[in-house]
Amino acid sequence: MYQGKKEIDKKQGDLIRLIRMAEVRELTGLSRSYIYSLSADGLFPKSVALVPGGSSRAWVCAEVQDWLNGRVAERDMGGLS
Repeated sequence: MYQGKKEIDKKQGDLIRLIRMAEVRELTGLSRSYIYSLSADGLFPKSVALVPGGSSRAWVCAEVQDWLNGRVAERDMGGLS
C-alpha cells in the first residue's frame, strides 16, 4: 500500500507542486486507467480536487516522485521482477 508523506513541514516553507494527468502519465509511463485503478486500490497517491465539486484533478508531485522512488527501491531489494 502506498504510504505517502503525512505532513508537510511548514517551518521549511515547502511549496506543494501539483501536476496534471499528462505529466503523471509521462513520469510513470502508466495509462490513465491504470493510474486510477492503482489509486483506487491504495497503491498509488490519491489525486486532489482543484476546485471543490469540480472535475479537475491533480497529483502532488512529491507524492508521485516518492511512489516512483519506492518502485526503484523495491526493485533494488529484489521485490519486483
